[in-house]
Amino acid sequence: MLSPWASSLPPPPSPPPSLAAALLLLRQRRPLVEAHAPMGGGGGTGKKRSPAKALVAGGISGAIEAVVSYPTEYVKTNLQLFEEKSRLGPIRVARETIAKDGVLGLYRGLSSLLFFSVPKVGTRMWGFETAKSALADEKGKMGDLRTLACGLFAGASEAVVAVTPMETIKTRLIHDQLTRAPADRKFRGFFHGVATIVREQGISGTYKGLTATILKQSTNQAIRWLVFSRSKEAMASRWFEGDTAKLHMGHTIFASVLAGTASVYGNTPIDVVKTRMQGLDATRYKGTLDCAAQIMRNEGPRAFYKGATARLVRVCLGELARTQARKRARNQVRS
Repeated sequence: MLSPWASSLPPPPSPPPSLAAALLLLRQRRPLVEAHAPMGGGGGTGKKRSPAKALVAGGISGAIEAVVSYPTEYVKTNLQLFEEKSRLGPIRVARETIAKDGVLGLYRGLSSLLFFSVPKVGTRMWGFETAKSALADEKGKMGDLRTLACGLFAGASEAVVAVTPMETIKTRLIHDQLTRAPADRKFRGFFHGVATIVREQGISGTYKGLTATILKQSTNQAIRWLVFSRSKEAMASRWFEGDTAKLHMGHTIFASVLAGTASVYGNTPIDVVKTRMQGLDATRYKGTLDCAAQIMRNEGPRAFYKGATARLVRVCLGELARTQARKRARNQVRS
């Protein structure tokens, strides 16, 4: 059974676990419109929970999820960057990486995700709650289109503030280490990589593939929120007379994985384009559309789903890790 803080939430719509930190800001028995006020806002009575603590808790849960699921992210990036590796498949790429560099080889580029975990979660929180406050009706309810709009805005917000530089740095670190001998590598680590990119290209150098990243994150969050909330409502209607508060953790995980699966197969083509635009060979493309056209012309439509399996595995692992991280995060915020 879900904990008391979750049981106070009305059924529609339930935000996905990726916004666990946002849920930590809700007070028990607070009306829906107040409960979903933008971070740092909202009225009502009772003890207020610190947004700073919620951000830290969200950052911790994001970091735990990243560590657990990052090897699949690394394999996915390999498959999307190199045509020859895409023919090998995710399992063989993982095996060859371990054989050559050990298990730690699967964690190249992880530092970028860890450093950006807090701003990513915080921006996503702010984006969804801000859009929800503006679009929810007088009863705090939203239809499918409004839910999609909130997800689009949240995804676009995190793409601009955190995800684009995070993904650009991660992709270039991986690409640099895979294509150059140790003595010839351009980046010696996260901070040196950031400093080198900014020195040579300015801040804009960390924003390669911005358009593709905005498209990817906005569609990803829109699909996830909609599928997650509707699948929870469907399970609650079938077994608990429409009361989503009675759903068990297993139901929530199932809804999360279902939403993640829908988002993976819904926007992996955009993710492939984004990865190519952020690699060391990005200069070969004139822009996002040109990149997509070259992939289609040179590699065919199947190339747009490179890394989809590895990305799906990451979603499943991430949900399991996030379930445990949320429990620890709630305890920290309550303390």
